[in-house]
Amino acid sequence: MQPQLEEVEARVAQQAAAFDPAIEGYVTYAIGSRGKRLRPLMALLSGGASGSITSGHLDLAVIVELIHIATLVHDDIMDEAERRRAQPTVNARWGNSLSVLLGDCLFAQALNLSTNFDNAEISRVIARAAREVCSGEIIQTQRRFDLHLAIDEYLRIVEMKTGSLFAAAAELGAVLNQADVETTRALKTFGSKIGAAYQIYDDCLDIAGNENEIGKTLGTDLRKGKMTLPILMLLRSAPAEERERYCELILSEQTSAIAHLLQSEAPNGALRSSLDAADESVRDAQSELHALPPNLFTDSLFQLGDALREMLDQVRV
Repeated sequence: MQPQLEEVEARVAQQAAAFDPAIEGYVTYAIGSRGKRLRPLMALLSGGASGSITSGHLDLAVIVELIHIATLVHDDIMDEAERRRAQPTVNARWGNSLSVLLGDCLFAQALNLSTNFDNAEISRVIARAAREVCSGEIIQTQRRFDLHLAIDEYLRIVEMKTGSLFAAAAELGAVLNQADVETTRALKTFGSKIGAAYQIYDDCLDIAGNENEIGKTLGTDLRKGKMTLPILMLLRSAPAEERERYCELILSEQTSAIAHLLQSEAPNGALRSSLDAADESVRDAQSELHALPPNLFTDSLFQLGDALREMLDQVRV
């Protein structure tokens, strides 16, 4: 996929020219640092698995990446993060006010590009995914420090804020090829479950990762009271008297003590249990691929799941 990903990279970079020259530099900075490009990869591999990769798939890949970058700009503001992809965040450089508007501009450009497809349903799916991403973030913010958040509710938030964009990328990769209903459904479900697993991985990384290796500010979830899966696992498995102590630590923002507890190797270790849940989500996603025609791209989607499972294993060490 390297040639196609390089083409997507070039098209993403070209988006800065669509903006007024006065803000072009800010856009260039926001989109210039290369991430994993998982969502574009999902769109491209889905296209290959369901038919062939066309210029429309490259356009789709650009759109989903712009939406993702917009969410990162807004996430960093809410988390007061100072580093992302080994460089200062937009808010660290230019403040929150400009960063909010820049994120809005990136969202708007993605939705503008989506109207270029002849099939209006494609732009509707993209718009719904953008809405779901933002709605998930709102609900998670609303439930900060909510010690009564259920694991099922957390998983719903994860499916909205991360799974929905992965699902849209995979689904529309098939829609662009006019794939049959079952193929489209399988790819959409695959994307959703991979996205959810990736978010759980990211939540675990926020606790157990190394900032110098990862290249972004970590520990923000604990500081901001986000009730991620490791925290919920910790509270669920704790005896009543211990649970009360853990709740006090969370509410008083004792982040170091909480992080130590989450990484404990005691039975039902919260971090390990969370990683296991993410691994199960990947396996569920991979099982959906049996509905697809066997080819190199279907195999690559399966291998993408394997790569994510390897990333989960690295956090376990």
